Amino acid sequence: MDIGPQDTAFVVTDPQNDVLSERGAAWGLVGAGIRELGTVEHLDELFRAAKANGFDVVISPHYYYPTDQGWRFGGPVEQMMHETGMFARPGALSLEGFEGSGADWLEQYKKYIDDGETVVASPHKVFGPETNDLVLQLRKLGKTKVMLAGMLANLCVESHLRELVEQGFEVAVVKDATAAPNHPQLGDGYPGAVANFGFVANAVLTTAEAVAAMEATHVRA
Repeated sequence: MDIGPQDTAFVVTDPQNDVLSERGAAWGLVGAGIRELGTVEHLDELFRAAKANGFDVVISPHYYYPTDQGWRFGGPVEQMMHETGMFARPGALSLEGFEGSGADWLEQYKKYIDDGETVVASPHKVFGPETNDLVLQLRKLGKTKVMLAGMLANLCVESHLRELVEQGFEVAVVKDATAAPNHPQLGDGYPGAVANFGFVANAVLTTAEAVAAMEATHVRA
């Protein structure tokens, strides 16, 4: 898969405190994997390389509003997110209490996301981008390819991968710029996610490979 800033966007799912910070609601399930993979540091490297080499950066965030608590059914992870208040905000039109909350960006990424150039899509509500405007944003930017990273590997990242492929995008997944929950009953989500990446994605890269590919496009230009 050839990438370039004209046709490729760097898409990050859920670069938020609840899944990346030691104080986050999901840290007990994902912290060990994040530390082992170096997820936080690898995402920082990718953000920096994308910005330095002219790639559009698009965030697909996860937010829940008080009205979402009225949902009448959901899977085990959905229920856990609602019960723990993960990604919670007071309303769609309010940023009250957002700064430093579980729904906020990890602090070290704010310089990339809040630069006035990064596109922040509307929130996805379960795992995939079917419920937000990510695909529209990518189409309007003229992108046909995506470099994908973020949280969580077997949930939002894999769901985004599958839908983007179905929508006709070429997708490369950065396998060490993500992590998955390791649950005592449900198991470790990471190995299965990586296997599925290999079956579905157009490319599966390490952070070093993805950064080198972005830097190579700058050299060619």
